[in-house]
Amino acid sequence: MESTRMILSVTPSMPCGLQTLARRNLVRALHHRKDARQPRRLSCEATGGRRVDRRDVLLGLGGAAAAGLGAQRDALAAPIQAPDFLNCNPPDLPNTPPDASCCPPYRDGTIITDFRPPPASSPLRVRPAAHLVDAESLAKYERAVALMKQLPADDPRSFEQQWRVHCAYCGAVFDQVGFPDLEIQIHFCWLFFPWHRLYLYFHERILGKLIGDDTFALPFWNWDAPDGMSLPAIYANGSSPLYNERRDPAHQPPFPLDLDYSDTDANISRDQLIDQNLKIMYRQMVSDAKKRELFLGQPYRAGDQPDTGAGSVENVPHGPVHRWTGDPAQPNREDMGNFYSAARDPIFFAHHGNIDRLWHVWRGLRPSNTDFTDPDWLDAAFLFYDEEARLVRVRVRDCLDTAALRYTYQDVGLPWLNARPAKASAGTPAPATTGTLPATLDRTIRVTVTRPRVSRSRREKDEEEEVLVVEGIQIADHFNEFVKFDVLVNEPERAVGGTPATATGYCAGSFAYTPHMARSDEMRNGPVKTVARFGVCDLMDDIGADGDKTVVVSLVPRCGCEMVTVGGVSISYLK
Repeated sequence: MESTRMILSVTPSMPCGLQTLARRNLVRALHHRKDARQPRRLSCEATGGRRVDRRDVLLGLGGAAAAGLGAQRDALAAPIQAPDFLNCNPPDLPNTPPDASCCPPYRDGTIITDFRPPPASSPLRVRPAAHLVDAESLAKYERAVALMKQLPADDPRSFEQQWRVHCAYCGAVFDQVGFPDLEIQIHFCWLFFPWHRLYLYFHERILGKLIGDDTFALPFWNWDAPDGMSLPAIYANGSSPLYNERRDPAHQPPFPLDLDYSDTDANISRDQLIDQNLKIMYRQMVSDAKKRELFLGQPYRAGDQPDTGAGSVENVPHGPVHRWTGDPAQPNREDMGNFYSAARDPIFFAHHGNIDRLWHVWRGLRPSNTDFTDPDWLDAAFLFYDEEARLVRVRVRDCLDTAALRYTYQDVGLPWLNARPAKASAGTPAPATTGTLPATLDRTIRVTVTRPRVSRSRREKDEEEEVLVVEGIQIADHFNEFVKFDVLVNEPERAVGGTPATATGYCAGSFAYTPHMARSDEMRNGPVKTVARFGVCDLMDDIGADGDKTVVVSLVPRCGCEMVTVGGVSISYLK
């Protein structure tokens, strides 16, 4: 491995020497601002409540730095770069203990090592389903976690520091390099899948190193299959290092998991809940995920505001599973129910093991339309500590091939693959509500939406997915409240007020927003601003609306929506 001693905020080397020098000057200029390292409160808005334009950064430079960057301005809009650990903004969090700071350990002068994949001759680690783990594998896992928890708190490999890694990247403590008024946020965008894959990869490597076993593999929570739709029993043993007391006591095994959880338990039978879960999985993995942006999430580049838009699986079931697991007795539903603390619970790694597995599965389902080829995605960079406590810079392109990373998943089948919801009967849609958007989502809102194209051919539909866009979503309280609302198309009058189970046939999907930290100014917490997108080609066919020039879209609040406003609903097309 080649190592280079460098300040963490320096950008990766570029082919143009002048551009590299100019970027370094830019970074130095920004880092020497008086307030560059001042602790500050958190919210999602840039100074002045507006997006930071990359041109504004150049206007403040002057001299050689601006001249060198003038012709290369677009390059500044390139990938999210690895953060500067020295410029970590300690959060000011409501209702949290003093140890809630997410800043990872770092000493000035630490060597950053560029990532190299393990040798091809390394053992292939097979991650097992948690409910199928044998006694020998469980003993290894428990021993490894126990040893990790015994490491000194300031050891970057310790369990104490492991949860801080997730907190740091999701909790607004890092500035984007070159944009000190904008946070780095790896959720709700196209960085969600690759960042969590790398996080689990290094966590797994550390655990294996601690027990001297290079075949060690993390279990995954197989919640997309009936036998895995409860909290895995290996995490519910009070004497195990895998146990966490801060979970919902009502949701202990064998209580069934609700992938559509909205802060109240569904009043349906276990068989009905399993059937609903499988239909949701089909929708999120197949009908709602035909295009890359719909599955992986929206582009997020240097200079962009965070929360550009989550992909289908990140929305549901990722968010509801977090919420279902967290302890409602805690002030912020810690641990799993709030991103800042979620990785304190070992079940987090099993949950995200399944999320990572589903990315792997989706690539197999869509071999001709899988990942982005945009270099702004491929070259996005992060920093992790590895099993030797070395600080490693790794890019998205480094993690696309799980075989090259030397791990795979136990084959447990895909029972949801044939669980497409039955076609809903066509009928007269419930009428649109009075008033226009934007509006607060404290009640069901129905709007009439025009479809620019109707009765398209099968080929046209395959080439361009029809996308229902809910835009201008603003969430006033992004730290304490779980927000969820359903999006239904042409829901008939008789189904009004129905549960998600009875409305499934008209459901385009759900928007689910798990609480987390975000930037704010000194005076107020600014609202989170985001957007939701749903692929609806199949749905339009199934509800008999393919030839309709307009449809009625219902936004049905499920929880936390009294603090949500929606700006508009439209239909677009995605190649």
